[in-house]
Amino acid sequence: MSHLFTPITLGDVTLSNRIVVAPMCQYSADNGLATSWHMMHLGHLAMSGAGMLTIEATAVSPEGRITEGDLGLWSDAHRDALKPVVDAIRHYSNLPLSIQLGHAGRKASCNVPWKGGSSIAPDQTGGWQTWAPSALPFAESDPVPTALTDDDIKTLKADFVAAAQRAASLGIDVIELHAAHGYLLHEFLSPLSNHREDGYGGTLENRLRLVLEVFEAVKEAIPAQMALGVRVSAEDWVEGGWDTDQTIALAKALEARGCHFIHVSSGGLSEHQQITAGPNYQVPMASRIKSSVDMPVIAVGLITEPEQAEAIIGTGQADMVGLARAMLFNPRWPWHAAAALKAQVRVPPQYERSEPHALKGLFSQ
Repeated sequence: MSHLFTPITLGDVTLSNRIVVAPMCQYSADNGLATSWHMMHLGHLAMSGAGMLTIEATAVSPEGRITEGDLGLWSDAHRDALKPVVDAIRHYSNLPLSIQLGHAGRKASCNVPWKGGSSIAPDQTGGWQTWAPSALPFAESDPVPTALTDDDIKTLKADFVAAAQRAASLGIDVIELHAAHGYLLHEFLSPLSNHREDGYGGTLENRLRLVLEVFEAVKEAIPAQMALGVRVSAEDWVEGGWDTDQTIALAKALEARGCHFIHVSSGGLSEHQQITAGPNYQVPMASRIKSSVDMPVIAVGLITEPEQAEAIIGTGQADMVGLARAMLFNPRWPWHAAAALKAQVRVPPQYERSEPHALKGLFSQ
């Protein structure tokens, strides 16, 4: 039996297999509002046969967007714009639906990638003032962010709570808090970007504080049946930065507070990062974290082949695998993985006739 195609439970939410469609920014929202692109993009990924589909990084406030095209959930209008997308997925697919909530911090106010992705100054068209734990820009040429005050932090936590409650009202099953890739929560974790001298800076305990407070506030505000996890960058890939040892401390603190899973990525905080990328290059970080906690761990990063994913799960390096670019390239990746591993995958009845004659029994409902 394939390990990749066995069920797993996140809190009260059961996934039929260990394949997660990771969140992928589409930069196609209209002032944060979901558009027909989201209906098409998420709709076809909902038919992929994966165990769970995660909606892209969704900003909890306007200034928390990476770009003007980012999806948002900071008002009821944003909830209402996303509702038809969620309803359509629910009508045709029974896979659990997750959403990643985040704030871009000092990496906000940027052009979309296909226009270069560069930062936009607050006084330029399409730009706004960015925020961070300390007044330190991501790149030396970037505009300087404003350091958050205590009142700003209170507002930030309230924004996360309000967005999470809107996600719950949509019937979304799982929330993933974005504390990775150099965005605001990660900026508080890393000593490279957090030079604060108050209760949110300095010691590891202080640098963990905001992530833990946001987690606790969101967990208290959402229904008990919703699963709640966190995306992390396990390494900054810069000497003296955030690393796997500190990530393990965070993972243990989150687990003690009832976290249902941790999603392990890396990098994104510093322009000076030195990443040696290759197949499975982030899996050892996920494996170390998994050996330190009991909650499920998602590994991600250049996982492209079924046998590769099967080995990660089968050898106990992680509990699930997240696919992003590989899923865009092949939206039916789980179908082909099931065929290669002699497993079964769920498909909608409209697609049952596509089952190849040589693979009878591949599809299930």
